[in-house]
Amino acid sequence: MAGVQTAVALREQGYEGPVTLIGAEPHQPYDRPPLSKAVLLGTAESSAFDVDFEALSVELRLGLEVTGVRPGDQELDTEAGPVPYDVLVLATGAEPLTLPGADGVPGVHLLRTLDDAARLRPVLDRKRHIVVVGAGWIGAEFTTAAREADCQVTVVEAADRPLAGALPAEVATPMAHWYAQSGAELLTHARVAGVEPGRVTLADGRELAADAVVVGIGARPATAWLAGSGIATGPEGAVTADDRLRASWPGVYAVGDCASFPSARYGERLMVHHWDNALQGPRTVAADIVGESHAPYDPVPYFWSEQFGRFVQYAGHHARADTLLWRGDPASAAWSVLWLRDRVLVALLTVGRPRDLAQGRKLVAAGARIDTERAADPAVPLKLTAL
Repeated sequence: MAGVQTAVALREQGYEGPVTLIGAEPHQPYDRPPLSKAVLLGTAESSAFDVDFEALSVELRLGLEVTGVRPGDQELDTEAGPVPYDVLVLATGAEPLTLPGADGVPGVHLLRTLDDAARLRPVLDRKRHIVVVGAGWIGAEFTTAAREADCQVTVVEAADRPLAGALPAEVATPMAHWYAQSGAELLTHARVAGVEPGRVTLADGRELAADAVVVGIGARPATAWLAGSGIATGPEGAVTADDRLRASWPGVYAVGDCASFPSARYGERLMVHHWDNALQGPRTVAADIVGESHAPYDPVPYFWSEQFGRFVQYAGHHARADTLLWRGDPASAAWSVLWLRDRVLVALLTVGRPRDLAQGRKLVAAGARIDTERAADPAVPLKLTAL
């Protein structure tokens, strides 16, 4: 997404020089969200972007892995030899974390690429017992698809609740019930001690039958190939871009999952591994490349997840909030949670309340102060709660 949208944005903003898009995968550039839904379930063969690269005069070099970069020489090192550049945009995304000790074990899968989805589709078709390691966003979405395919699913989560790394306990704990309602079994406080064909062993000695194992325990920026380049990265591996998404070396930019950027809105550096960030960031990069003035890159982070028959949306960043406010009952089909800091709305999560999300996202962007009493009433439109 980030690489494709950068190429498109450059043309839209009048850039007339050559544009080359290099990708390690052999496939036409594709969108990732359908991989855990339509592509996985076989209702779509691919999710290729509807972009006419030839008409845009964008050269695609697919199936070509980049192994290093020498910014001083303005050259990339690739399997096919060096590739020179005038401006370099890093849009390498993130790569999934693997389960220690599971590399090379037959039947262990990740879900990040089109090839991953293609390998998993026949697993769902066989309607066997699948163990999912990790109850995060990917784990929930895969479990949803596997239950729709009538597979038996056991989800193993080391923490005490799903989405432990993303949401506070009081918000995430009610979501644990969604697994049982779908017919999946969720095991919390459960660490994997070993994986072998047909079986997963937990640290407490329990053994789980597993015709397949799907690992969804997080992702890290795909930046290991930058080692020794002089392009600065942070402790989590993300390229440390500035507020125009420029990397530490002149003429180099970073966008999407592989980058972090400083947010004046939230007073900290953010690393956002979501689709909307890969859509918005390229506009800032393209504007800076063509010399157009552009506001600092400081979006209200946004993402969505379709899981267990529910549409979950989130906007903002709640890490420094001092107040959590409920709108509706989390046991019901539709509810929202607001996070405030000094009565200013900084983030919200909605389940089945898209109007709350649309209105709340605008309030977060505006830095609006909120009437907490009115905001706690789900019958009051959120836009009418601003002071």
